[in-house]
Amino acid sequence: MNSSYRIERLQVSATGENFLFFERNGHRISPWHDIPLFADDKCETLNMIVEIPRQCKAKMEISKEDRYNPIKQDILNGRPRQLADIPPFQGYPCNYGALPRTWEDPDAIDALNGLGGDDDPLDVCEIGSALAICGQVKRIKPLGAFVILDEGQTDWKVVAIDVSDPLANELSEICDVERCLPGFLHSLKEWYRRYKVPEGKGENTLGLRGQLMGRQFALGLIHHFHTAWKPRNGYPDA
Repeated sequence: MNSSYRIERLQVSATGENFLFFERNGHRISPWHDIPLFADDKCETLNMIVEIPRQCKAKMEISKEDRYNPIKQDILNGRPRQLADIPPFQGYPCNYGALPRTWEDPDAIDALNGLGGDDDPLDVCEIGSALAICGQVKRIKPLGAFVILDEGQTDWKVVAIDVSDPLANELSEICDVERCLPGFLHSLKEWYRRYKVPEGKGENTLGLRGQLMGRQFALGLIHHFHTAWKPRNGYPDA
């Protein structure tokens, strides 16, 4: 975990919600707005905020509505939301999280999909071998992206790997993943297509017919959603 950030864990007993607040130098900060997107001067290594570690079932995410944007567990039907197993995975299929200082604008129509964004920070699927920790700030490099059409919204997923992972030097592009982890990306996309079905909802749609986009596309996507975040949140020099 990045040592410059400290996590404060709180629980609200009335609802069972767990809140994870971020601190830096003794002051609360927003993981969405106050942690930099880029971890290097070339703007190709990124900071990722881990919301759901691989194999975890608790549906945790950055709260846009609460002050300081803590990570907290979703509530479904009055209870903390738990994800069902979708074979071949138990719990979440990867270390999942968000890119700080990005925003998928719901009023901006995606030219490739014809739908607005999901009003959240850009999602990341980190596919390294280590189990992350909720609230961890990982340094990652993007490999590519795919898109889910979720309840009428465009929901991009950046595929990335922790720069310290043993496979990091072997993975530079999305096509390298199939060589090192055969079948994984297909299973990952199928998981996103089906994971809401046990909750009584329909299947999601794989946008672009499930096409995997490459690293340069993913970097362009990241810069685009970083630009979308700036005017909305008043950080013109971020």
